Amino acid sequence: MRGLVHIYSGDGKGKTTASIGLCIRCAGSGGNVLFSQFVKNNQSSELNILKQIPNTQVITCDKTFGFISRLSEVERFEAKKVYSDYLEYVLEQVRTKNFRMLVLDEIIGAYNYEVIDRQTLIDFLKNKPESLEVIMTGRNPSLELIELADYISEVKKVKHPFDHGVSARIGIEK
Repeated sequence: MRGLVHIYSGDGKGKTTASIGLCIRCAGSGGNVLFSQFVKNNQSSELNILKQIPNTQVITCDKTFGFISRLSEVERFEAKKVYSDYLEYVLEQVRTKNFRMLVLDEIIGAYNYEVIDRQTLIDFLKNKPESLEVIMTGRNPSLELIELADYISEVKKVKHPFDHGVSARIGIEK
């Protein structure tokens, strides 16, 4: 079966959650899943249970930088080194193991803010293993990424408690 490329984008809540739903479905059918997370602080509660699902490997970046949109030029340079190395590590896992699905959570933001090597991601998507399903999440995918995707789903925010000062709650938003 040929693997396809998915994008979950938009300003609404649920992009990562949707990607995790696909992870569960794939693992439930016996497929091996690699879930990787960019630019987040690795404190999301869903990672705790995802790590317990058979056939599922979760890897996160050891270092985070906060909101990438607020980084100074020096911080952005450091972030690019860290996240580009992390992307290479993730892709090496894909090249050396037999995964059916790869999730690149929040990679679109990393791509947009140029804290990964963009060409590395584009080359990978163009030359990915034939049967690998790839899911990318984040806001405002570039035209380059859109052109390489087979599925694009937009999660639209209509209303969100954060807009009224409600912080992220454990077990719901984090």
